[in-house]
Amino acid sequence: MSIFLKDPASLLDHAVDWGSQYLAGRSISASQWRVEPDQAGVAAGLSLALPQIAGGRTLIRIGGGQAGQVYRVVNRVNLSDGNSDERTLLVRVEER
Repeated sequence: MSIFLKDPASLLDHAVDWGSQYLAGRSISASQWRVEPDQAGVAAGLSLALPQIAGGRTLIRIGGGQAGQVYRVVNRVNLSDGNSDERTLLVRVEER
């Protein structure tokens, strides 16, 4: 799992590429994003906006965050065959 670095003042687009081999003829029918842990003062500092599905990729714009904090940004997708899966991005916020 990779760690993505961002400044508290930056807005960055991140994507999960689910890959054509993984999807194997299926498509992504829904995509939900959340920040973990969802505790007061932790997740509240990180914002998620503009979720999109673009073919086999899911995208989200990440903003804010508290310097020195590591956030888990989780993407859960529903697939056209009724299955679901999720991937986690680690986001470390640092003054840059």
